[in-house]
Amino acid sequence: MGRMKERLQQVAELTRRLEREYPEETSAFLTFLKKAEAGKALDLRTKELINVGLAVAAQCEWCIAFHVEQAAAAGATRDEIVEAGFMAVIMHGGPAYMYMTPLFEALDDFLPGEGDQR
Repeated sequence: MGRMKERLQQVAELTRRLEREYPEETSAFLTFLKKAEAGKALDLRTKELINVGLAVAAQCEWCIAFHVEQAAAAGATRDEIVEAGFMAVIMHGGPAYMYMTPLFEALDDFLPGEGDQR
């Protein structure tokens, strides 16, 4: 199993633990997420591409793993996901550039063999 798939398992384990130990806070957070993602102006693919860029800028490997998987599931291509990552690099500079490493790890885990489509 790839490292980024392990990150997704860690997210699920953390969520289960928080739901068990801090149910009110966790429920409020998850409800907020659902409400924030429910808007109709942007489709899910676009929202997940935005989230990929934000995850790279935030330098959160767990977020990168989650949102690359979600973007791929929503139909985003490898090149679209990479471009979303580069938007973070534009806004966040060198540190975001280095977080393109886990972005590619996540792509290799969730969109294996797709490679460069140009």
